Amino acid sequence: MAEDFQLSPLRAVSLGCQRQIHFPSMSTGLLRRMSFQITSFGITITLLSGAGGAQTPAQTPPQIPPTGMAMMAAPQSSAVDQHNFPPLLLQQLSAIKAAALNDDYAYRQVAHLTENIGARPTGSPQAKAAAEYVGAELRKLGLDVRLQPVTVPHWVRGAETAALVEYPGMVPGTTQKIVLTALGGSTATPADGITADVVVVNTFEELAAQGRDKVAGKIVLFNEVFDKQKAAAGMAFAAYGEAVRYRGAGPKAAADLGAAAALVRSVGSADYRLAHTGFSFPAGIPAGAVTAEDADLIAHLAGEGKVRMRLTLTPQKLPDETGYNVIADLKGSEHPEQIVVVSGHLDSWDLGTGAIDDGAGVVMAMETAEILQRLHLRPGRTLRVIAWMDEETGGSGSKAYSAEYGNDFPHYIAAIESDSGAAHPLGFDIKAAPAAIEALRPVQGVLMSIGATAMQPTTYSPGADIAGMSDAGVPAFGVLQDGRTYFNYHHTAADTLDKIVPSELRENAAAMAVMAYALSNMKDPIPR
Repeated sequence: MAEDFQLSPLRAVSLGCQRQIHFPSMSTGLLRRMSFQITSFGITITLLSGAGGAQTPAQTPPQIPPTGMAMMAAPQSSAVDQHNFPPLLLQQLSAIKAAALNDDYAYRQVAHLTENIGARPTGSPQAKAAAEYVGAELRKLGLDVRLQPVTVPHWVRGAETAALVEYPGMVPGTTQKIVLTALGGSTATPADGITADVVVVNTFEELAAQGRDKVAGKIVLFNEVFDKQKAAAGMAFAAYGEAVRYRGAGPKAAADLGAAAALVRSVGSADYRLAHTGFSFPAGIPAGAVTAEDADLIAHLAGEGKVRMRLTLTPQKLPDETGYNVIADLKGSEHPEQIVVVSGHLDSWDLGTGAIDDGAGVVMAMETAEILQRLHLRPGRTLRVIAWMDEETGGSGSKAYSAEYGNDFPHYIAAIESDSGAAHPLGFDIKAAPAAIEALRPVQGVLMSIGATAMQPTTYSPGADIAGMSDAGVPAFGVLQDGRTYFNYHHTAADTLDKIVPSELRENAAAMAVMAYALSNMKDPIPR
């Protein structure tokens, strides 16, 4: 998923939030130029002016639906329903669901992407190989495939070590190891590292209260705790939105006060001493994420007295590379000019192998096409499978797509993206007219047996890569999944194939395929 930002002046860093928050006490220039918005789905950071170049978007995935959302049980069929969903179409949708629930095509594909190809950071040989592989597999299915060139950043991780070298009660001649990882956008320390005092703050206000005199030349640690109780209660993405703003903007805020480096408490819901990476606004200083346990250790010792750290981070920003969006069409039999998109993003962070973020989303889209071909079902409108490149570090893939295809968006019927894992599907997060959700009631009856009956209206795009289409008025759908454990592994070395439960991946593939075929074959397009 999400994540994360792509810097550009006057653009929102969309992590999926709406509730406005303010920092009236802030004196740093960065925070005066930023507007934060939060909902139960994440955070939006807007640079209001002069942010030093760059950035937008990681879209935080949708969340378990709160009370009061649009939940649709199987309704009584109306004349309009019967017009749009005649008995034959409903039978076909049920057949698609059954085929998905009894097939492991998606799991076999995600196993190859994660185990055989591995991590797929932008600009890497693995990312290129993954695009070529997905394209070849879709050609085998008979789709018209194109690899769209995209200029992508190429940032590579280097040495990552840290140790506490001075702290209260320290046994002479010893140090304490700190587990951490560099954040995307981090600059490097010298090869032999830096040694500096550590300043621990919990909020941007606390940082501002320290002032330049107490921050300059020091390592700042933002110790914002991820709300695990909120995550366990089904609001993991709300907890993520509250904490991730420090990963996104903390290093720049610290740099504005002269800090030598910035660290953040890892944004994650499980304490396995795992460091969670992710994108951060380039701040011109080294930036990393420490594990929750190490953040607690540092904060505890800093409460007793002076703490000094030796920190080494040596990432490199290499020249940009050419990556590829994979675009594959199964032409519509009646309205080939009308498009229904199914998608996930192919790139991943480099620590794990990108199974839940977002190999799973890519293979759900692939299986949508595979099922239709296997059942010899022809969509009335063109089904377009897209495996996006560069969702994690800037969104250049979705931008390139919008630049090339934007004039056709008036003919797009809908766009679907899955980028919130592979756990049990609950339904869909939808940005569309209320009448569009009403028109899709019969789909809920088809999906009732797997529990994917929620349709949650949103006011923002439910997927970062389909945001350009959504902004142009195309109805946008995000697969809504159980997110309670998603942030245990998100952006960590533990985002690996074993975190995908095959039966739940089949349910997700069923939900996406059923919705996509419904949108492709219902008599009237859903209202915008």
